[in-house]
Amino acid sequence: MRNQACAGQARASVSGAMAGAGALVLAVANKNEESALTDIQISLEAGAGLERRLRVAIPASRIQQEFEARLKSTGTSARLKGFRPGKVPTHVVQQRFGPQIRQEVVQELVQSTFAEALGREKLRPVGAPRIEMGAGDAGQDVSYTAIFEVFPEFRVAGLDRLSVEKPEAAITETDIDQTIERLRVHRAEWSAVSRPAADGDRVVVDFTGTRYGQPISNGSGTRVPVVIGAGRMVPGFEANLVGMTQGSSRTFTVTFPADYPDLSLRVADVRFEVRVHEVAGRQLPEVNADFIRGFEIASGDTAEFRQLVRENLDREAQAKAQSELRRQIIDSLLGANPVEVPAALVDREAEGLRAEAMKSTGVTDPKHAPAMSTFEETARRRARTGLILSALIREQDLKVDPARVDEKLGELCEPYDRPEDVRNMYLQSPELMAEIEGRVLEEQVLGWLLGKAQVTAKAVGFAELMGV
Repeated sequence: MRNQACAGQARASVSGAMAGAGALVLAVANKNEESALTDIQISLEAGAGLERRLRVAIPASRIQQEFEARLKSTGTSARLKGFRPGKVPTHVVQQRFGPQIRQEVVQELVQSTFAEALGREKLRPVGAPRIEMGAGDAGQDVSYTAIFEVFPEFRVAGLDRLSVEKPEAAITETDIDQTIERLRVHRAEWSAVSRPAADGDRVVVDFTGTRYGQPISNGSGTRVPVVIGAGRMVPGFEANLVGMTQGSSRTFTVTFPADYPDLSLRVADVRFEVRVHEVAGRQLPEVNADFIRGFEIASGDTAEFRQLVRENLDREAQAKAQSELRRQIIDSLLGANPVEVPAALVDREAEGLRAEAMKSTGVTDPKHAPAMSTFEETARRRARTGLILSALIREQDLKVDPARVDEKLGELCEPYDRPEDVRNMYLQSPELMAEIEGRVLEEQVLGWLLGKAQVTAKAVGFAELMGV
């Protein structure tokens, strides 16, 4: 109990929203002041919503200049039979490598001129553009159209109207009793019984699920322990085990839920054949000194144990209250800032949510994963939250606190046997450190918002606060 892990809360990715345009935006930022080239022709069109179409024409003279420089460079490094190294004539290089070199030059000029055009038009793209090349034979101007979305421009509203209710839960003796009872259940022992299975029993079963006579994916198991009423199997499966005895078999049909991860099985009727190997009843341990010592209380003292439970419940309540405050703050900001969200950001968030769902359910084949539309609403909320918090960070010039980053890193490394090795792993990975910095910066901006909000205390019960 002293080292219980806390489940992470799904959050909008501030660092992801800030870096939405990737390295391309950084390249543009670096070129804005450096680029003095004015020979490219640019026209900008606004598409639907946040879509932009940037048309760029690269003059033939600029292409030819780059082409000739590349020819010369290639001639000094090329190795061709019959010529000394570095002495290959330019016309031979052009004959052998000309088309390839010109293609490379055009590709690089498209990248560089797109960055120049973004800087000139002061655009912030979301992700990489879709490039549509126009006509442009050798000796002619080359034109292309870059299609992309841009980040919305807005100032964060509603900061003067932030008002939240902070839930405050006093831990009661009943809360402690109920928690100890859950701990007893968690540490229960099982013993075989000869009676029919009842709610709360553990039944060890073989099962096979079929639809239209064909086995379903991940639909069978051998000697699988199932606790009736635990809700770990598909709804309806556990209830059909009630009344079964050791050695008995049963066939029943279960309708899979509409949100089942495997799309092919949603609202599907699946026939299960089940055979029981064992029925076991639960034996709850007594709350005695031996039981208490199992929670790192050497004295086995009941009063000390109950105090430990109280402290843990209080920490859980405080964490839940902070989470609820953050939710209210975000809801208030979302209501005051109906910001249009780039589709690319929503897609990115939905892909992340889908990957999390696949990992948590053990689904490896994308064909059996939930549809992207399943996550669209949550993804849109997360993306819009990220945009608003990122805008607020820029407006208020909030900077990540290195001390808090180091503290967060310590928290992440502490549970491991060799925390220093884990710390070094993080420090050597810019990606991992950027993720930690993003979390810390999000905590900082939410703390800043709470400091501006009017906070009213609201007394609630622990069970109500925790939803248990």
